[in-house]
Amino acid sequence: MHITILTIGSRGDVQPFIALGRGLQRAGHQVKLATHANFESMTRHYELDFSPLEGNFQTVMLEESGQKMLDAGANPFTFVHRYGQMLEPMAAKALLDSWEACQGTDAIIAHGTAFWGYDIAQKLGVPFYLAGLQPFSPNRDFPHFLMPPALRLGGLFNQLTYWLMWQLFWQICRKPINQWRANTLNLPSWQHNPFGDKNWQQIPLLYGYSPTVIPKPRNWTEQLHVTGYWFLDSPADFSPPPELVDFLEAGPPPVYIGFGSMTGRHPELMTEIALSALSKTRQRGILLTGWGGISNADLPDSVFKIDSIPHNWLFPQMTAIVHHGGAGTTAAALRAGVPNIVIPFITDQPFWGHRVMQLGVGPKPIPQKKLTVERLTTAIRRAVEDETMRQRAAVLGQKIRSEDGVARAVKAFHHNLSPRSTSVSVSVALEEVRK
Repeated sequence: MHITILTIGSRGDVQPFIALGRGLQRAGHQVKLATHANFESMTRHYELDFSPLEGNFQTVMLEESGQKMLDAGANPFTFVHRYGQMLEPMAAKALLDSWEACQGTDAIIAHGTAFWGYDIAQKLGVPFYLAGLQPFSPNRDFPHFLMPPALRLGGLFNQLTYWLMWQLFWQICRKPINQWRANTLNLPSWQHNPFGDKNWQQIPLLYGYSPTVIPKPRNWTEQLHVTGYWFLDSPADFSPPPELVDFLEAGPPPVYIGFGSMTGRHPELMTEIALSALSKTRQRGILLTGWGGISNADLPDSVFKIDSIPHNWLFPQMTAIVHHGGAGTTAAALRAGVPNIVIPFITDQPFWGHRVMQLGVGPKPIPQKKLTVERLTTAIRRAVEDETMRQRAAVLGQKIRSEDGVARAVKAFHHNLSPRSTSVSVSVALEEVRK
């Protein structure tokens, strides 16, 4: 079977889908990953087919539109608006690229960020699966991941937040999606929000996170699968830089501090805060990219900077992990079994930071705009010295390492693989559109 996987975003939105693709490939399928061109080398390294989609989020995040999105912080309404502004220049070409990538496919799996795979599946009449690295199906247990996670307004409010976010996203996507449906797919425009469409609600959904971290809500149906994380580990022949190995062997386990692509407007200030907190706590540290152009020559002997290193190799050797709370980094940090300190910037990051705190495997998250030397110092001290927290982190890490999310996702894919459960019939879909 030929399977096409659609995903857009940063590395954290792509890497898990390479892992899923490899699992499907091992099960005998031919898999193509359609995503941004800057991930072609990594995709082909793992022997998956590749098709490019317009955009490069790593570059965009450094531009003014990306910085404005970061400035939105945890405000979901401002974020959605600015996310739409960031996507607008690339939307039309990305939709055309997605249609081209899916030619000849027998099934489509689309990350929630590339939900238009649903429209393509309608046109082609092939099975369709939605996939997510964060929970976005309505439930009464917790609000949508873009909402302030500490809100405690009850189950009905939680349920309504999903409807609200669907409406917001549809408003920014409606025009390009409907133009593309009419001009390229030769399908009628959506007259209503498709996220509320009954066919949409019946789509099988693969969630690539651990049920140990977020248990499956009681109201979710059997179509919604919480499989466990989709980890893409470093190759067996991976060889770390000798200088890094020497640094690790020269003293006690260090504190990792890295924020992925979340550089912000003031990387120099972030550098000063990180170095001061490490000094005050007398901890060794490893800094990962985005640190205002500094080099190891600028750092004290107790701190080492590196541009890139596999998390599965590095994180278990840390005494604590300070990060931005992206879904992929949080997954790797929890699996490592050491305390997490989350400094959330935007989107789902406050959600994951709050969950880390709820699980008792990290202190209260520190929003990036409120980060100070004193707050980071306090958080590092607690992560290093709180034995109960360290024990909880170790136990959780062991449970996550015992799961095989990719295998469970592949099993769920096959379980739901029938025309009745996954194929989006063109005739039925068109009838729903006309309504």
